[in-house]
Amino acid sequence: MKVAFQMDPVGDVNIDADSSFRLAEEAQARGHELFFYTPDHLAYQEGHITARGHDMTVRRKQGDHAVLGPEREVDLGKFDVVWLRQDPPFDMHYITSTHLLDRLAPDTLVVNDPFWVRNYPEKLLVLDFPALTPPTTVARDLSTIKAFKAKHGDIILKPLYGNGGAGVFRLDENDRNLTSLHELFIGFSREPLIVQKFLPAVAKGDKRVILVDGEPVGAINRIPAAGETRSNMHVGGRPEKVGLTERDLEICAAIGPLLREKGQIFVGIDVIGDYLTEINVTSPTGIQELERFDGVNIAGKIWEVIEARRA
Repeated sequence: MKVAFQMDPVGDVNIDADSSFRLAEEAQARGHELFFYTPDHLAYQEGHITARGHDMTVRRKQGDHAVLGPEREVDLGKFDVVWLRQDPPFDMHYITSTHLLDRLAPDTLVVNDPFWVRNYPEKLLVLDFPALTPPTTVARDLSTIKAFKAKHGDIILKPLYGNGGAGVFRLDENDRNLTSLHELFIGFSREPLIVQKFLPAVAKGDKRVILVDGEPVGAINRIPAAGETRSNMHVGGRPEKVGLTERDLEICAAIGPLLREKGQIFVGIDVIGDYLTEINVTSPTGIQELERFDGVNIAGKIWEVIEARRA
């Protein structure tokens, strides 16, 4: 198949951790042709969705891991698969790219389905499953957020469309910074904030469960660094091997059919203790860590689903 990757600059990725690199490596091993472009080179031109980028081959040699051909412009409608893999922030630039990629259906398969990526960003899709999540409020209004804190005491405050642990604050019962943080956030953004009850179980890890076509295929546990509330690996979280509990499987059974129905082939959910906190559909990570811990070809499982759909 002809496969295009819409992603951040490929030369900057860590080949031992990046899930997009692993997906490209597996595609190449299966005989598929690779093309790479960044989202700023995606365009609509007189009825065609085009991209300027490079034919690509990959190899496990950090710093020389992507060999790119000369820049050329392609019609993405002539590709079999396009991967939507740039990282958030989930801003209007991101949203516009999903509108353009929507126009490739049904001839080209975009993974994950961009219509539902746009309508199911990670911190909003969980609102469909209140029985699975900790107490949560989404608001911009300070009085609403204050009322939530008064009720629950110890809370987590974070940007609704952030990623990688950036801008995440824990405010315990004795904290006096809520008003100042609210002023800070609304000073540079018009977006709401999301507030959740703090879960002490995060000290034992924030579990990333990977689902392929709605089915759980494994998990890694991310342990916060000393003195940190956040467990994201971007900010020093340590990945550890972990199994799936009955509660993890219960959560996956509840959300899996919806993910499958909406074309979300590669999804990473976050579970703290017994609670679902995020459903990551934009550019989930964790493939390589899980493959090393469990000895399973997760990228291969993802490609098997894609190849079956194209067939």
